[in-house]
Amino acid sequence: MGQKINPLGFRLGTIQTHHSLWFAQQKKFSIGIQEDEKIRSCIKNYVKKNKRRSWSLEGIAHIRIKKKIDLIQVIIYIGFPNLLIEGRTCGVGDLQSNVQKEFHSVNRRVYIAIKKIEKPYRQPHILAEYIALQLRNRVSFRKTIKKTIQLTEQTDTKGIQIKIAGRIDGKEIAHVKRIKMGRIPLQTICAQIDYCSHTIRTIYGVLGIKIWIFLNHEKD
Repeated sequence: MGQKINPLGFRLGTIQTHHSLWFAQQKKFSIGIQEDEKIRSCIKNYVKKNKRRSWSLEGIAHIRIKKKIDLIQVIIYIGFPNLLIEGRTCGVGDLQSNVQKEFHSVNRRVYIAIKKIEKPYRQPHILAEYIALQLRNRVSFRKTIKKTIQLTEQTDTKGIQIKIAGRIDGKEIAHVKRIKMGRIPLQTICAQIDYCSHTIRTIYGVLGIKIWIFLNHEKD
Protein backbone atom coordinates (compact mmCIF):
# COMPACT_ATOMS: atom_id res chain seq x y z
CA MET A 1 0.00 0.00 0.00
CA GLY A 2 1.41 3.41 -0.95
CA GLN A 3 1.80 6.21 1.55
CA LYS A 4 0.81 9.05 -0.77
CA ILE A 5 -2.40 10.09 0.98
CA ASN A 6 -2.55 12.86 3.55
CA PRO A 7 -2.53 11.19 7.01
CA LEU A 8 -5.16 13.63 8.29
CA GLY A 9 -7.56 13.03 5.40
CA PHE A 10 -6.97 9.30 5.69
CA ARG A 11 -8.36 9.39 9.26
CA LEU A 12 -11.34 11.69 8.72
CA GLY A 13 -14.47 10.22 10.21
CA THR A 14 -12.61 7.94 12.61
CA ILE A 15 -10.29 9.87 14.92
CA GLN A 16 -9.81 13.06 12.89
CA THR A 17 -12.34 15.87 12.40
CA HIS A 18 -12.53 18.81 10.02
CA HIS A 19 -11.06 22.18 11.00
CA SER A 20 -14.00 23.93 9.30
CA LEU A 21 -17.53 23.16 10.46
CA TRP A 22 -20.35 24.63 8.34
CA PHE A 23 -22.99 23.74 5.79
CA ALA A 24 -23.59 25.29 2.38
CA GLN A 25 -25.43 24.51 -0.80
CA GLN A 26 -23.49 23.09 -3.72
CA LYS A 27 -23.34 26.38 -5.62
CA LYS A 28 -21.96 28.27 -2.60
CA PHE A 29 -19.56 25.59 -1.37
CA SER A 30 -16.51 27.04 -3.18
CA ILE A 31 -17.31 30.50 -1.77
CA GLY A 32 -17.26 29.09 1.77
CA ILE A 33 -13.86 27.48 1.21
CA GLN A 34 -12.47 30.78 -0.11
CA GLU A 35 -13.84 32.56 2.96
CA ASP A 36 -12.07 30.11 5.28
CA GLU A 37 -8.78 30.56 3.44
CA LYS A 38 -9.16 34.33 3.58
CA ILE A 39 -9.79 34.27 7.35
CA ARG A 40 -6.80 32.00 8.03
CA SER A 41 -4.49 34.08 5.82
CA CYS A 42 -5.59 37.31 7.50
CA ILE A 43 -4.91 35.89 10.98
CA LYS A 44 -1.48 34.52 10.04
CA ASN A 45 -0.46 37.75 8.32
CA TYR A 46 -1.56 39.79 11.34
CA VAL A 47 0.41 37.64 13.78
CA LYS A 48 3.45 37.68 11.51
CA LYS A 49 3.31 41.46 11.12
CA ASN A 50 2.94 42.18 14.84
CA LYS A 51 5.58 39.81 16.18
CA ARG A 52 7.80 41.51 18.75
CA ARG A 53 10.92 39.90 17.31
CA SER A 54 11.54 38.86 13.73
CA TRP A 55 13.18 35.61 14.87
CA SER A 56 10.37 34.55 17.23
CA LEU A 57 7.83 31.87 16.37
CA GLU A 58 4.23 32.61 15.46
CA GLY A 59 3.18 29.38 17.15
CA ILE A 60 -0.16 28.81 15.41
CA ALA A 61 -0.93 25.08 15.38
CA HIS A 62 -4.25 25.29 13.53
CA ILE A 63 -7.35 27.46 13.20
CA ARG A 64 -10.84 26.04 13.65
CA ILE A 65 -13.79 27.83 12.02
CA LYS A 66 -17.48 27.35 12.84
CA LYS A 67 -20.07 29.19 10.76
CA LYS A 68 -23.63 30.00 11.76
CA ILE A 69 -26.27 32.13 10.06
CA ASP A 70 -25.15 35.44 11.57
CA LEU A 71 -21.91 34.47 13.34
CA ILE A 72 -18.48 33.11 12.42
CA GLN A 73 -16.62 31.59 15.37
CA VAL A 74 -12.86 31.32 14.97
CA ILE A 75 -10.74 29.43 17.51
CA ILE A 76 -6.97 29.91 17.23
CA TYR A 77 -4.91 27.10 18.77
CA ILE A 78 -1.60 28.76 19.53
CA GLY A 79 1.44 27.69 21.50
CA PHE A 80 2.78 31.14 22.39
CA PRO A 81 -0.23 33.44 22.89
CA ASN A 82 1.67 36.36 24.50
CA LEU A 83 1.27 38.48 21.38
CA LEU A 84 -2.51 38.22 21.35
CA ILE A 85 -3.19 38.16 25.10
CA GLU A 86 -0.63 40.34 26.87
CA GLY A 87 0.06 42.90 24.13
CA ARG A 88 -1.12 46.46 24.69
CA THR A 89 -0.98 47.82 21.15
CA CYS A 90 -2.38 44.68 19.59
CA GLY A 91 -4.48 41.81 20.79
CA VAL A 92 -7.58 39.79 20.16
CA GLY A 93 -9.74 42.88 19.79
CA ASP A 94 -7.57 44.42 17.08
CA LEU A 95 -7.24 41.06 15.34
CA GLN A 96 -11.01 40.59 15.39
CA SER A 97 -11.65 44.04 13.93
CA ASN A 98 -9.04 43.49 11.21
CA VAL A 99 -10.56 40.17 10.20
CA GLN A 100 -14.05 41.72 10.20
CA LYS A 101 -12.83 44.58 8.00
CA GLU A 102 -10.99 42.23 5.63
CA PHE A 103 -13.96 39.90 5.45
CA HIS A 104 -16.36 42.68 4.29
CA SER A 105 -19.35 40.98 5.91
CA VAL A 106 -22.28 43.04 7.13
CA ASN A 107 -24.74 40.27 7.95
CA ARG A 108 -22.31 38.07 9.87
CA ARG A 109 -20.19 38.96 12.89
CA VAL A 110 -16.73 37.47 13.48
CA TYR A 111 -15.85 36.23 16.96
CA ILE A 112 -12.28 35.13 17.67
CA ALA A 113 -11.14 33.10 20.70
CA ILE A 114 -7.65 32.01 21.71
CA LYS A 115 -6.85 28.57 23.08
CA LYS A 116 -3.36 27.94 24.40
CA ILE A 117 -1.62 24.64 23.65
CA GLU A 118 0.13 23.19 26.69
CA LYS A 119 2.82 21.37 24.68
CA PRO A 120 3.53 23.51 21.61
CA TYR A 121 6.47 21.44 20.41
CA ARG A 122 4.11 18.50 20.01
CA GLN A 123 2.51 20.24 17.04
CA PRO A 124 4.06 19.64 13.59
CA HIS A 125 3.17 23.13 12.33
CA ILE A 126 5.15 24.75 15.14
CA LEU A 127 8.08 22.38 14.63
CA ALA A 128 8.07 23.08 10.89
CA GLU A 129 8.06 26.80 11.61
CA TYR A 130 11.01 26.34 13.98
CA ILE A 131 12.98 24.36 11.37
CA ALA A 132 12.19 26.93 8.69
CA LEU A 133 13.35 29.78 10.91
CA GLN A 134 16.64 28.03 11.71
CA LEU A 135 17.38 27.13 8.09
CA ARG A 136 16.52 30.63 6.93
CA ASN A 137 19.07 31.97 9.42
CA ARG A 138 21.72 29.62 7.91
CA VAL A 139 21.91 27.29 10.90
CA SER A 140 23.31 23.92 9.85
CA PHE A 141 20.81 21.24 8.92
CA ARG A 142 22.15 18.61 11.32
CA LYS A 143 22.18 21.00 14.28
CA THR A 144 18.61 22.09 13.52
CA ILE A 145 17.29 18.54 13.28
CA LYS A 146 19.10 17.50 16.47
CA LYS A 147 17.54 20.39 18.40
CA THR A 148 14.10 19.66 16.93
CA ILE A 149 14.24 16.03 18.06
CA GLN A 150 15.30 17.14 21.54
CA LEU A 151 12.28 19.46 21.75
CA THR A 152 10.01 16.63 20.64
CA GLU A 153 11.40 14.16 23.18
CA GLN A 154 10.26 16.48 25.99
CA THR A 155 6.61 16.14 24.93
CA ASP A 156 6.26 12.33 25.34
CA THR A 157 5.62 11.62 21.66
CA LYS A 158 6.02 8.06 20.43
CA GLY A 159 7.65 8.90 17.13
CA ILE A 160 8.55 11.65 14.66
CA GLN A 161 9.56 11.69 11.02
CA ILE A 162 11.01 14.75 9.27
CA LYS A 163 11.52 15.05 5.53
CA ILE A 164 13.30 18.03 3.95
CA ALA A 165 13.81 18.43 0.20
CA GLY A 166 15.77 21.03 -1.74
CA ARG A 167 19.22 22.58 -1.76
CA ILE A 168 19.93 21.83 1.89
CA ASP A 169 22.90 23.79 3.33
CA GLY A 170 23.44 25.33 -0.09
CA LYS A 171 24.32 22.11 -1.92
CA GLU A 172 24.54 22.44 -5.69
CA ILE A 173 22.18 19.54 -6.29
CA ALA A 174 18.79 19.31 -4.62
CA HIS A 175 18.29 16.17 -2.55
CA VAL A 176 16.01 14.74 0.14
CA LYS A 177 16.86 14.19 3.79
CA ARG A 178 14.66 11.93 5.91
CA ILE A 179 15.08 11.54 9.68
CA LYS A 180 12.97 9.19 11.75
CA MET A 181 12.83 8.54 15.48
CA GLY A 182 10.44 6.06 17.09
CA ARG A 183 7.39 4.55 15.36
CA ILE A 184 5.25 6.13 12.63
CA PRO A 185 2.41 3.65 11.80
CA LEU A 186 0.94 5.53 8.83
CA GLN A 187 -1.25 2.63 7.72
CA THR A 188 -2.91 2.19 11.14
CA ILE A 189 -6.11 4.24 11.12
CA CYS A 190 -6.55 4.24 14.91
CA ALA A 191 -3.06 5.72 15.37
CA GLN A 192 -3.22 9.45 16.14
CA ILE A 193 -0.75 10.93 13.70
CA ASP A 194 -0.44 14.67 13.15
CA TYR A 195 1.02 15.94 9.90
CA CYS A 196 1.96 19.15 8.13
CA SER A 197 3.79 20.34 5.04
CA HIS A 198 5.62 23.65 4.99
CA THR A 199 7.49 25.61 2.32
CA ILE A 200 10.23 28.15 2.96
CA ARG A 201 12.30 30.42 0.74
CA THR A 202 16.03 30.67 1.40
CA ILE A 203 18.89 32.33 -0.45
CA TYR A 204 19.60 28.96 -2.06
CA GLY A 205 16.05 28.36 -3.25
CA VAL A 206 12.82 26.81 -2.01
CA LEU A 207 12.87 24.04 0.61
CA GLY A 208 9.98 21.74 1.41
CA ILE A 209 9.42 20.40 4.93
CA LYS A 210 7.11 17.55 5.91
CA ILE A 211 6.63 16.36 9.49
CA TRP A 212 4.76 13.33 10.84
CA ILE A 213 4.24 12.97 14.62
CA PHE A 214 2.87 9.82 16.23
CA LEU A 215 1.02 10.80 19.41
CA ASN A 216 -0.69 7.59 20.59
CA HIS A 217 -3.36 5.06 19.74
CA GLU A 218 -7.05 5.87 20.19
CA LYS A 219 -7.43 3.15 22.80
CA ASP A 220 -4.62 4.69 24.83
